[in-house]
Amino acid sequence: MYPLLFRLLFRRMDPERAHHLAFAWIRFAARVPVLRTLVAAVLAPRHKALRTEALGLRMHGPFGLAAGFDKNAVAIDGMAMLGFDHIEIGTVTGQPQSGNPKKRLFRLVQDRALINRMGFNNEGSAAVAARLAARNPVFRTTVGVNIGKTKVVPENEATGDYVTSTERLAAHADYLVVNVSSPNTPGLRNLQAVDQLRPLLTAVREAADRTVTTRRVPLLVKIAPDLADDDIDAVADLAVELGLDGIIATNTTIARDGLGLTSDPALVQETGGLSGAPLRSRSLEVLSRLYARVGDRITLVGVGGVTTADDVWERILAGATLVQGYSAFIYEGPFWCRALHKGLAARLAASPYATLADAVGAEHRKVSS
Repeated sequence: MYPLLFRLLFRRMDPERAHHLAFAWIRFAARVPVLRTLVAAVLAPRHKALRTEALGLRMHGPFGLAAGFDKNAVAIDGMAMLGFDHIEIGTVTGQPQSGNPKKRLFRLVQDRALINRMGFNNEGSAAVAARLAARNPVFRTTVGVNIGKTKVVPENEATGDYVTSTERLAAHADYLVVNVSSPNTPGLRNLQAVDQLRPLLTAVREAADRTVTTRRVPLLVKIAPDLADDDIDAVADLAVELGLDGIIATNTTIARDGLGLTSDPALVQETGGLSGAPLRSRSLEVLSRLYARVGDRITLVGVGGVTTADDVWERILAGATLVQGYSAFIYEGPFWCRALHKGLAARLAASPYATLADAVGAEHRKVSS
């Protein structure tokens, strides 16, 4: 049913408009008690075997919604209703901003991919913090908060901007993510260099600890797939050095590798970050390299090109404790999480591993043995 709806309605509609329309439907369903209960029963059945502990948190399973879909924390219950085991909101910046000029989101349907140059459009950390503080959760879920740099803030003042958002949002976050890897904010990726990343992460950690004294808010960093291997190793070493809780691998890419089906050259060359199926191979490479470097000393989150239960299972074997998706949701529709969970439970049952935790990084142990 959804593929037909996509072809007849969403595919002909501007992608950003279609996103807002689908988002409105999700939010509406989550506000109607009987409807949301019915939808959750159908789309979000729980599998005990998939229960996951990560970052000191207990989750229904390992699969969550990547940042970018719910930028302003307006549909957390709606996305939990659809079956996501954790929801990462944002990216949120210190100041509100409208993002880049439209048109800024493009579908590459044949390649099951998206190109976006949204530019961190969001209401700002003060507004998002107020919304999170006033939230009365309907469904129990883990909420991550992804923070980035405001575009108008100079690069040499970026740390202060991240600290401002941290002070506002840390108390409302189950975990916090420093995003230094979007290609759509000028200069942002420069912050991935270790000499700039070290003081930034140190300042954010200190701000979170200063703001929230009753618990330790887990802190992660999200990196780009376009980093050179030596730079990936350097970030991994820095994360261990600073006692970081995790790394998210990866954000979107500026490369256009793997786009073999989209026939419109102009569409392929649109500027922005590419996500979806073509990112699968590189994202998996980065994840695997990180696990080989850090092992189980920190939590790794795999994201990029995740579509099927096989993709999720592959990320877990490569070292991911948690896995996220976004782009495939546009193409697969509301039954996506249900299918992933069912397939993942079947793969675990057919494997030699008693739990998902036992499977994390198993491919590396197989090689070493």
